[in-house]
Amino acid sequence: MDFAKQLKSSVDIVKVIGEVVRLKKASANRYAGLCPFHTEKTPSFSVSTLHQFYKCFGCDAKGDVIRFVMEFEHLTFPEALKTLADRNGIPMPQRHEYHDNESRLRNALYEMHQIAAKIFSTNLASAAGAEAREYLRRRGLSSEAIEHFGLGYSNRSFQDLVQQFRQFAPEQLEASGLVRKRNEGSGFYDAFRGRLMFPIHDEQGQVIAFGGRALGEGDEPKYLNSPETPIYKKSSLLYNLHRSKETIRKSGYTVLVEGYMDVIGVYSAGVRNVVASCGTSLTSGHVRTLRRHSESIVVNFDPDAAGEKATERSIQMLLEERMRVKILELEGGLDPDEFVKKHGADIYREKLEKASGYFLWLAERARKKFDMRTSEGRIDGLKFLLPAVERIPDKLERAAVADEVAGYLNIDRGLVLDQFRKTAMKGPNEAARNHQPTISRTERIMLRSLLAGREIREILVPQLRSSPLLPGWTTRNILQVLFSLHDSDPDFAFPDIEGRLEDRDKSLLLAVVFADNTDETFTPEQALTYLGIIQADERQAEINQIRLQLKQAERLGQMEEALRLMQILSELQREDRGKRSALA
Repeated sequence: MDFAKQLKSSVDIVKVIGEVVRLKKASANRYAGLCPFHTEKTPSFSVSTLHQFYKCFGCDAKGDVIRFVMEFEHLTFPEALKTLADRNGIPMPQRHEYHDNESRLRNALYEMHQIAAKIFSTNLASAAGAEAREYLRRRGLSSEAIEHFGLGYSNRSFQDLVQQFRQFAPEQLEASGLVRKRNEGSGFYDAFRGRLMFPIHDEQGQVIAFGGRALGEGDEPKYLNSPETPIYKKSSLLYNLHRSKETIRKSGYTVLVEGYMDVIGVYSAGVRNVVASCGTSLTSGHVRTLRRHSESIVVNFDPDAAGEKATERSIQMLLEERMRVKILELEGGLDPDEFVKKHGADIYREKLEKASGYFLWLAERARKKFDMRTSEGRIDGLKFLLPAVERIPDKLERAAVADEVAGYLNIDRGLVLDQFRKTAMKGPNEAARNHQPTISRTERIMLRSLLAGREIREILVPQLRSSPLLPGWTTRNILQVLFSLHDSDPDFAFPDIEGRLEDRDKSLLLAVVFADNTDETFTPEQALTYLGIIQADERQAEINQIRLQLKQAERLGQMEEALRLMQILSELQREDRGKRSALA
């Protein structure tokens, strides 16, 4: 068995995918969830425990566990093998070492970020890190929190990291985002200097970037963040998600705050379902990442003008991705970190539980922005609120909220509904499902039986291969490939057959495997029973054929041939009755 096949047989695909996608059990052998590869409102993504295979019927993403890791984490095949092996404690043979340039680059970047994280952490504990330690003391961070979040300090030296990166090639240094190339001459210098450092992790917990906060009053910018690299896509990655994702799923919602310190303060107080974007505005990629773990969110940005604008922008984006949104505004002008330290985690949790719906927050904002005493102000308020109303996916809820707008702004209901009809956004089109040919129950059962395992195939394949019914079956091409694989490797896996089919037959196969009624379990005894049913169908087909020939002989006056056919027909019918009695 080659290593890839060994790995796939050792790793549970549901466990791997379940770490990044909320999967719910749909049947005994199937889990379902929202597809991580495209935006959708209802789950079209399925994972088969029986065949260790996933399929999205919306965007057609499909494959085995290795393919999922490659596609989701943007890895090459050897990188995906190594990633899965490392996470599951499976040693890799030496022949699978990386050889292609892309893999070597990504591997080097991971190593450089690990080195940098250790250097920054050491610096923070040194004499040079005194200023950073004092800042953290003033912000009330414990030594446990500092260690847990891996905080560090970048020395003011231009060569602190460069000197430790001598083993890496110039192109690897330039791609890392940790050092920069000098404008004049050759050589590199450290990108982060004299800053409090926040390591940024991917969903698997590997350090892939940094955020650096200035400590001096005149140092600009206040926050300096890593650029995008081959291992860091800031438009979809959220700070602290690797720690919070399990709690997000269990609690059923995410708390979204603005910055690193807010996350650390709230998380350290015991509210573990908290994340932030990494030094950038919220994007649709961030929202899709969040939605994989929960469809509900409480936005708790800082209570200043910038925070209000960011909240307003985030509402539109979250609604576009069909999230259920609440807004938490903390009194006293306190940001989440300050509030938790002043009032405690229990009070903060109460605030989260009582957070208002986004519409009430927007309506209050409209009242502050526009003069509700004038008709012009009320119309402006209506125009301000309508885009958010239009993004409500449910039509009935949308109509109810539009009606509420009229009462809230004291505007004629007819005017609101008229504006609403003109501008209401149509719901997103669902991905078109390919029309599938009808597959008989017998074919479905036989195909599932053949896929159930080698023991059953050894019973069925010799009989089915010569069946006169096979040329008329919708699944005949799938079965021919399956027969061929059985001959060459009786222990073949599901992806082996899927990978050898044309698109039409792939769709047929997956439609059978991921159907809602796939809970049957198959045994050799059941296989023999199903085989008997097929053989009975074969006899019936032969009986029908003899009857046609008999009618033709009688019509042509061929009495001798008619008598011969009558005798054959009688024997076939007697044999068929006996066989059916045995099956009953």
